[in-house]
Amino acid sequence: MREKKLQLVVTFHTTADAMAMEQACKEQHAPGRLIPVPRAISAGCGLAWCAGPECRETLKEIMQSTGIREEDMHECMV
Repeated sequence: MREKKLQLVVTFHTTADAMAMEQACKEQHAPGRLIPVPRAISAGCGLAWCAGPECRETLKEIMQSTGIREEDMHECMV
């Protein structure tokens, strides 16, 4: 089992936004991965982008430049 650590979890209203985030991050070589939304968080589509907390600004820039709308950003143990 993987050791839990503090992560930035970006939630989305729709699965399409979550999948677009995965594609955009792959294209721009941004860190992170698509995960199921942790139980501690309630979110619309059930998928979230998980990356280190230090990546917040990078991910915001990617979402802004591609038109992806996040539901919320959380820092939690994942």
